[in-house]
Amino acid sequence: MDLHDSFDAPAAAVVLAEGAFGTPQGKTANGVVMHGELFDVTAVVDSAADGDDAAAVLGRDDPDLASIPVVDSVSSALDRGPAPEALVVGVAPAGGQLPEAWVDDIERAMRAGCDVVSGLHTFLSEDNHWTAVADDCGVRLFDVRKPPSGDDLRVSDGRVDDLDTPVVLTAGTDCAVGKRTTTFELYRAARRAGLDAGWVATGQTGVMVGADRGVVVDRVPADFTAGVVESLVCEVAAESDVVFVEGQGALSHRAYGSVSLGLLQGAWPDAVVLVDDPSRETRDDFERFSVPDVASEADRVTSLSDAVIAGVSTWGDADELDYPFPAVNVYDEKGPEQLLELVQETLD
Repeated sequence: MDLHDSFDAPAAAVVLAEGAFGTPQGKTANGVVMHGELFDVTAVVDSAADGDDAAAVLGRDDPDLASIPVVDSVSSALDRGPAPEALVVGVAPAGGQLPEAWVDDIERAMRAGCDVVSGLHTFLSEDNHWTAVADDCGVRLFDVRKPPSGDDLRVSDGRVDDLDTPVVLTAGTDCAVGKRTTTFELYRAARRAGLDAGWVATGQTGVMVGADRGVVVDRVPADFTAGVVESLVCEVAAESDVVFVEGQGALSHRAYGSVSLGLLQGAWPDAVVLVDDPSRETRDDFERFSVPDVASEADRVTSLSDAVIAGVSTWGDADELDYPFPAVNVYDEKGPEQLLELVQETLD
């Protein structure tokens, strides 16, 4: 999905993150607020943090984030100024259903002229109630988790091998270790360096942030994962000097490794940045599974592709960690530039 076709960036938006802003469960809301290029966030709705600002909730010393208020309802957000163009639903609750408590807020936004961009597992655009409200209000519903269909589904045929544009994939030792953040920071550092960089998102947060192309890859039928990713990479490569691709899961992850492999084979990268949380011993949400070390994960990547490991994006102190590859924390000052330098050295 390419939301750029539907919005003129930056489009004013309110982010609905009720009960989850600043937490791992609100990672989509957090990402849109911190990194959004498509949407200019005017307010965040989370009654648990009402009266704070985004910088305080996210723990960032950033004046732009400090200017974004956190309020208790969509009505409060709308009362603060002109109606935004969109309401971004930035949390996907456990079970995937739309909480009843959110219905009034979403309807209030729609009646104020807001399109709805949703990351829910259930699709508003396939619900008779919501389509009727949208028609009545003259607004649009975007379900970013909807999988591609028809002609957009194909198996990989290796056309990515013909690209002259280098491709860089972020892979990880586990889920939720910062692959999207690393991808975006590399992309942004490359743009600052004067490169015509592009990036491909493979999860709902990246699509909402405003990637050049994107798909929620875990909703793509297995046989077509590599082909769909390959198509997106080739489309972005045609317009870019370098393509950064967001990874998912980990090759070693027994629950999600098949998605990680489809991404690796579809992107067929020239370079891979591994992302690691050195403090993590067991997998996120899967405590019976241990997290492998970086060296063994790197061996999986290189044995299943032609890629070279450029370096490690770590949550820890890169100077104090004993990795088999150069490591950088992208939240350190000049961290993204240092990681980009490692990538460029690998590609040269």
